[in-house]
Amino acid sequence: MKTQILPDRQSIVVLPLLATAAVLVPVMNGLAAPGSALHLSDHLVPLLGKYACFALLALSVDLIWGFCGILSLGHGAFFALGGYAMGMYLMRQIGPRGVYADPILPDFMVFLNWKELPWFWHGFDWFPFAALMVLIVPGALAFIFGWFAFRSRVTGVYLSIITQAMTFALMLAFFRNDMGFGGNNGLTDFKDILGFPLQSASTRIVLFVLSVAALACGYLLCRWVVNSKFGKVLLAMRDAESRTRFLGYRVEHYKLAVFTLSAMLAGIAGALYVPQVGIINPGEFAPANSIEIVIWVAVGGRGTLAGAILGALLVNAGKTWFTGALPELWLFALGGLFVFVTLFMPRGILGAAGDIGKQVSRWLASRRPPPPLSQAAE
Repeated sequence: MKTQILPDRQSIVVLPLLATAAVLVPVMNGLAAPGSALHLSDHLVPLLGKYACFALLALSVDLIWGFCGILSLGHGAFFALGGYAMGMYLMRQIGPRGVYADPILPDFMVFLNWKELPWFWHGFDWFPFAALMVLIVPGALAFIFGWFAFRSRVTGVYLSIITQAMTFALMLAFFRNDMGFGGNNGLTDFKDILGFPLQSASTRIVLFVLSVAALACGYLLCRWVVNSKFGKVLLAMRDAESRTRFLGYRVEHYKLAVFTLSAMLAGIAGALYVPQVGIINPGEFAPANSIEIVIWVAVGGRGTLAGAILGALLVNAGKTWFTGALPELWLFALGGLFVFVTLFMPRGILGAAGDIGKQVSRWLASRRPPPPLSQAAE
């Protein structure tokens, strides 16, 4: 399926909406009187922040799937690794306020009778180091994985399967207590970030604004990439990889670069997600999570960037409602939605909206009276 890049007027809609959300949510939470229709309760602020993180994650998948043709079913792993990097920093900030009051070892290590901090935990008490690891760890995994996969010319469904296998292997590894990441329970009971209490309403507002700002920056970065010469090569690879390779382009290098960038974006999304939900555990590596991300992109419209954001917001809002009202029907609704989109809206919501707009324009053009003969002669 060929997908054209939408014109930059798309950004004229997306960016003001994100800016409006970044301003409106804090105002409705802090200034509107409790009980009024305009008031936004404290528990909704981190929920909306979580949606923004999911939208950034969907954006990272759309960058490689919609514009490069790489269907990754393992992006949940990059998201989780970014989340674990942030979770390790937050655990180191607990210190003597933990259950076992150890200033060095996290509570779960004391409980498991660990004697010293593992080497890979060192440095995570310093925020700049943890922030760097949020980018380096997912990026390094994507680079190493992509180096072998793309040089071996693994494509299509085979690439999708091995990305899912990678995610499943990481999930099994992180479930082990001897890995040093909290095992089945993961990392939780965070207290503060950069000295600010995580339970404070003002901290939650700041995290929400940062999540929206990261989403806007991620969108601008992806838009710049796909509109550049590099992005044109990505489109050529997606539509005719063999021909692009024949023209002299090192296809594996382009794939490796965009795959690594996409993983870093997913890691940032995971790092912003963890302090807002208060936990990170191996369940985030579950292959079903990565499949659900692909559904978000398909629903919104792959190859559009804005469609990935829209799909993530709509599907997760529906998930919140369904799991609260009809939890046993959510998976059926999600599967039915994916089947419906695949059969009746293969280009997603934005693609269907564009097709309807074109049909309306043609109908309006057909209703216009023909020009006078004298004007036609001129």
